[in-house]
Amino acid sequence: MDNEKVKVLFLGMGYIGLPTAAFAASRKIKVTGFDINPHVVETVNRGEIHIVEPELDSMVRQAVNSGYLLATGQPVEADVYVVVVPTPFKQDRLPDISHVEAATRSVIPLLKPGDLFIIESTSPVMTTEKMADMIFGERPELKDRIYVAYCPERVLPGNVIYELEHNDRVIGGINSESTAMACEFYSMFVKGKLHETNARTAEMCKLVENSSRDVQIAFANELSLMCDRAEIDVWELIRLANRHPRVNILQPGCGVGGHCIAVDPWFIVAEYPEHAKVIRQAREVNDRKAEWCVSKILDACAGFETVNHTRPVVACMGLAFKADIDDMRESPARYISLRIMSEFKGEALLVEPNIAGDETLTPYDEAYRRADIVVWLVKHREFLLLEQDNGKIEMDFCGLRKMPV
Repeated sequence: MDNEKVKVLFLGMGYIGLPTAAFAASRKIKVTGFDINPHVVETVNRGEIHIVEPELDSMVRQAVNSGYLLATGQPVEADVYVVVVPTPFKQDRLPDISHVEAATRSVIPLLKPGDLFIIESTSPVMTTEKMADMIFGERPELKDRIYVAYCPERVLPGNVIYELEHNDRVIGGINSESTAMACEFYSMFVKGKLHETNARTAEMCKLVENSSRDVQIAFANELSLMCDRAEIDVWELIRLANRHPRVNILQPGCGVGGHCIAVDPWFIVAEYPEHAKVIRQAREVNDRKAEWCVSKILDACAGFETVNHTRPVVACMGLAFKADIDDMRESPARYISLRIMSEFKGEALLVEPNIAGDETLTPYDEAYRRADIVVWLVKHREFLLLEQDNGKIEMDFCGLRKMPV
């Protein structure tokens, strides 16, 4: 593929779609980004961004100003189509691939022989093949004349730009020709190694990576519950256990959030319920951790009122699912904060320094000053600047006041 000649359409300009589109455009690839949200389209075309991600603002501005990146509210013809839309689960925790289906249907009339169609959205196994069947069902003349592949993203919010370039990618086509064509496309802007496989293996690989992380975090969260009961400092315990040369325990938190780790394990459980027993249990442990945090906070509020004969002011510090981003998808911190807001009868302050212009939020320094009980839910860098006030009750669910383990 020739960078100067190939045209790429990214379907979805969210937390992954926009950075990927902008990064590809920075390599002088002609990129169009499609999104159904007019605000997103208008923001990008001004050379601005609607999410928090280091380095992304300057990259988008430069890509738009140089003419390599354009956002649109309608799909346009291209040579490469990349689906980067959400794949949530339904209320019964079954995978919802309706967004992938809608994105696929939107470009079927535009496809032509020789085109490459890629799904990056986290998907249940066999989704890529289902989308290929949908395409060929409506456009049978394209059978064996276009390339269809799956290539999951594996980036960390807050470090997306670096990881888009340097992380290895797993690429699986519906046939070997599709795999090779997708590898040729990603080699235009990815420095990491490209690992070739088939579509089903690539789909499962993404789910397994995040399920593995979920299981490891569940172990740490279980430790935190036991240590609380035994009056042991879990942070010290993990630090000491990790001195063993073959032990690497992760840090506990108030649960697990984000679109990947909190969602992907359920895709495996839904497809293989009789086998995915450890994966299911880990997911349940991490969900219960948020409930446990709510109970601990409400108990602390009741204890404060009993001693002081007045209701405390509670500051819920952090709403995002991880530090230094604004992404609240499946965030346990947000869930805990909203539960406290609804169940606590006193004043509760919500704090998220990465979100601007929301009048329901309180600046972090003001919230800390006013609060009687400070609940650390996310380890944002701004919170590290606050000098500890020993006159306050501080409940640390993210290790902010502890040395790194």
